[in-house]
Amino acid sequence: MDRNAVADFLRSRRESLQPADVGLAPGVRRRAPGLRREEVAQLAAMSTDYLTRLEQRRGPQPSVQMLSALTRALRLSLDERDYLFRVAGHNPPDRATASDHVSPVLLRVLDRLDDTPAMVLSNVGETLVQNRLAVALLGEQTAYSGLERSKAYRWFAHPESERAVYPEDDRERQSHMQVASLRVAYGMMGSRSRAGELVDALLGFSDEFARLWELHEVAERFTDHKTIIHPELGPIELDCQVLFTEDQSQLLLILTASPHSVDAEKLALLGVLGTQTFA
Repeated sequence: MDRNAVADFLRSRRESLQPADVGLAPGVRRRAPGLRREEVAQLAAMSTDYLTRLEQRRGPQPSVQMLSALTRALRLSLDERDYLFRVAGHNPPDRATASDHVSPVLLRVLDRLDDTPAMVLSNVGETLVQNRLAVALLGEQTAYSGLERSKAYRWFAHPESERAVYPEDDRERQSHMQVASLRVAYGMMGSRSRAGELVDALLGFSDEFARLWELHEVAERFTDHKTIIHPELGPIELDCQVLFTEDQSQLLLILTASPHSVDAEKLALLGVLGTQTFA
């Protein structure tokens, strides 16, 4: 680990960002340029003391998980991420297979979406980051590991829990869409990829998936209209819009309700109460 390089790089990246770049309010007058340490620490879910020690060349070697969190908090490009990993004494993730690096462009858009649910997903349905309203609506989707990170995998592996948020008469359509989207990723990434691994695993235990896979349906979802059943507020009708990165490896999913509708009122209530249980 090159402590000097790590400290200088983290400080320079922090000072190059403004609060609006990461979805924060400007706040009171700032004495120093860029973000405060406590703001970056909050974005990275780490202690301010830990970040301070890193910037003062006296912290421990950051773990891969901590470097990934800093990468997102500081909105680093792939080149910047790889540099940070190397000077911190780690090999950077493989660009060809790793999708944990969230596109800074999508993150900038997500940062500005505070009044409607939104999330960034990989092209195999892994939720990479959610805003607070997406967590309130759908629950925490980023805590899964392995193949279960993929929504498509969970859809067929755990149908009782995964499908409960959709009306029963819409679940067959959603199954078709999950398979058709996975086939798009399979075509882009090939059989020896994360998409191929998912397909092989699902063919091994899900007769439903195998039946739908044989239909060879190929479709990417750009727009959709769906009903989400929230455990406290009941059904909420939402329009879905998708924004892809240029290479289509990641997408920003935005969920909106018709203005002045009952569904919009439910989203507003979610924004106030978050993940609290409604009494």
